[in-house]
Amino acid sequence: MSIETGIQNPEAAAVPPPGGAPAQKKKRAPQGHNRLLTRRDRVTLGLMAGVPTILHVALVWVTALASVALAFTTWDGIGFDSIKWVGLQNFKQLFTDNPQFWPAVEHNIVWFVVLILIPTPFGLFLAVQLDKKIRFTRIYQTAFFLPVVVSLAVTGFVWQLVYNPDTGLINSLIGANKPGHYIDWIGNPHLNLWAVLVAASWRHTGYMMILYLAGLKGVDPSLREASALDGANEWQTFKNVIFPTLRPTNTVVLVVTIIEALRAFDLVFVFNKGAQGTELLSILITNNIIGESSRIGYGSAIAVVLLVISLAVIIPYLIATFRKERRA
Repeated sequence: MSIETGIQNPEAAAVPPPGGAPAQKKKRAPQGHNRLLTRRDRVTLGLMAGVPTILHVALVWVTALASVALAFTTWDGIGFDSIKWVGLQNFKQLFTDNPQFWPAVEHNIVWFVVLILIPTPFGLFLAVQLDKKIRFTRIYQTAFFLPVVVSLAVTGFVWQLVYNPDTGLINSLIGANKPGHYIDWIGNPHLNLWAVLVAASWRHTGYMMILYLAGLKGVDPSLREASALDGANEWQTFKNVIFPTLRPTNTVVLVVTIIEALRAFDLVFVFNKGAQGTELLSILITNNIIGESSRIGYGSAIAVVLLVISLAVIIPYLIATFRKERRA
């Protein structure tokens, strides 16, 4: 009879017994994931990521693509109606008829060779010495790295004072500041490029020092200890143990030095605006685009040449870096 009652009245089973615990409510299934970011957070994040991206695309990518397109045209910069398609004429004129182009290429090559042969080894030497944890190492690091922080335009003005033929430091020290004995470090086409390179090397040394110092901090100390136990002296340890481990740093140094040689502009422009023996590709671009006779198409052609040279260096470096990350 109890069975029949239970079958006929199924709802009775759901009624809690007198004095018993109340029936527990069923938990609702989760309706999706809880949102971690509020609407205000998403708007803030969108602005922080979107505004720099838009500026980067507009100021870098759009202008780069526009330069590539304008390299095949002639344009004086006054109205878009004056843009005329000329094909490869700008490049042909650049390679054959411009007496400043090949000297500018040569000067950029000289710039790279000097930076890789003088300030780079000297920066490595300073990094090795500072890595020995000598006293006042922080002060030395700051002093050597200070020229890198200072604007290149300011650096140019400072070295202009040093090279001044009348009251400059160098002429005063060597006694060449008297009438008839002046040495014009900036105006002499046989000296001015090397004078600018001294200033560029002074700045580049601190840059290389910091890069190599960061690389030396990542060297395993056990390698030094093992080399010392084998009886190697300090030079043998550096040549056979430390320097091979700096291969990634050397790659970065090489790429940075090439880029610095190609983008050289500020120092030369402050010194003598790239005239009389200090021509550079960047100076030619500026003179043709924003000079007295605005030849935007021709200046863009020079910019494309500089872009191709830069990509020829950067792309292999990026490929090697990506391959290394994939293997890791």
